Amino acid sequence: QVQLVESGGGLVKAGGSLRLSCAASGRTFGTYAVGWFRQAPGKEREFVAAIRWSGGDTYYPDSVEGRFPISKDNAKNTVYLQMVNLRPEDTAVYYCAATDLFRVGSVLANTAAYEFWGQGTQVTVSS
Repeated sequence: QVQLVESGGGLVKAGGSLRLSCAASGRTFGTYAVGWFRQAPGKEREFVAAIRWSGGDTYYPDSVEGRFPISKDNAKNTVYLQMVNLRPEDTAVYYCAATDLFRVGSVLANTAAYEFWGQGTQVTVSS
């Protein structure tokens, strides 16, 4: 089992940047990919970015327009989400998730592709 803890959220002004971290512990050796999702009140959980743990291939939706690159540090068992040019509509709780199963890239955009989820970190962008 993998445990995930997000950190780095907070309050930032529009146009600012923020780096989120997802620290993994437990049986991380079996992790295939880690993804970032966000959920605003009243909205469905939305895919933000994903990365394969081994190999480092990355996946992004069109909705974030490449503003949020994902990266990882294998030695620290940590995945990062660098959020730049933040907008008020980026305000949401951001979650990281992991899967131990093989997934094709397109599947990683779906919440159902992941077995393990963190508790989320709040990101608030003021106008």
